[in-house]
Amino acid sequence: MTHNTIYQQRLTAVRQQFTTWQVDGVLISSPSNRRWLSGFTGSNASLLITPNNALLATDFRYWEQATAQAPDFTLFKHQRRAEDDEAFFAAISAANIGIEANHVTLTEFDRLQAATPINLIPLAETVEPLRQIKSAAEIEAIAAAAAITDQAMAQVNNLARPGMTEKELAWTLEKTMRELGADEMAFTVIVASGPNSALPHHHPGERVLQRGDAIIVDMGAQLHGYKSDMTRTFHLGSEPDAQFWAVYNLALAAQTAVLTHAKPGMTTLTIDALARDVITTAGHGDHFGHGLGHGVGLDIHEAPFLSPLREEKPVVSGMTVTVEPGVYIPGWGGVRIEELCHVTSAGLEPLSRCPKIPIIHL
Repeated sequence: MTHNTIYQQRLTAVRQQFTTWQVDGVLISSPSNRRWLSGFTGSNASLLITPNNALLATDFRYWEQATAQAPDFTLFKHQRRAEDDEAFFAAISAANIGIEANHVTLTEFDRLQAATPINLIPLAETVEPLRQIKSAAEIEAIAAAAAITDQAMAQVNNLARPGMTEKELAWTLEKTMRELGADEMAFTVIVASGPNSALPHHHPGERVLQRGDAIIVDMGAQLHGYKSDMTRTFHLGSEPDAQFWAVYNLALAAQTAVLTHAKPGMTTLTIDALARDVITTAGHGDHFGHGLGHGVGLDIHEAPFLSPLREEKPVVSGMTVTVEPGVYIPGWGGVRIEELCHVTSAGLEPLSRCPKIPIIHL
């Protein structure tokens, strides 16, 4: 499929939402949404889309880049002046324009409204629901990012050693992923050792890795804008004790239940419950305090959200989701095991393929 065909189809899909949104057009300002709609990867731009217009406003730094990357859009030079805002809106005919309520500050809203008599309508979502269903090219990009993460994670068993700090291991893994071809990290690498592994989003610090530690490593690569996400839990050194194996095998059993039984057509809450029920039955329900998973694509956390804390939604073929049950025991540590999966007609197909080998032999 050609560049123009992909983005023309996406523009058509957005225009078909105007009646539902009760608008005559939409202003897109979030980086991921504008990239998905236009192909433009620069850091400063807005898209203004109506039934008959598709405008991309950016400043002179990105003019040539926008010309090359977004040929389906009419370019508008915007130097961040009030008169540029006025001219931008004057280029279209509309009474009501939707704006991205989750991406526009109050200051920006007031500035934009002052620039035009057009009524600006806050929208909780714009193209996010459309982005949930990934194209074959998007799945290929996410899988390529996941493959880099697989290769880097497979080296943890040889890299992690007593005496290293969490920060040193995290930096080594980041360098490894970049050497393997990652454009950048999908997010800051998490290395949580010993009691710190009871903190789901611990930031790597100066704690020194010690023999007998549980170590959670959570990381992902970014390639061509698309991200991956994977977690493995390790045990540093000698044979783990009974408590480590009990918690590790519980998290693994919860994940296996999801990978075995989740199917398209189930809801986010139902799939979350497949893992949560296993952990709760084992007496650790209070130690699994986050959702089972989330979508991954141009953003590291995007819909759908497999969580009892979010609105229940159906999960359908074409989505990409993480499956990451965890058990976190304060004062002892924790275990999380995460796979990135493609939802197919048959169920969940893992895109993460790194073996689960928890023991780091010294």
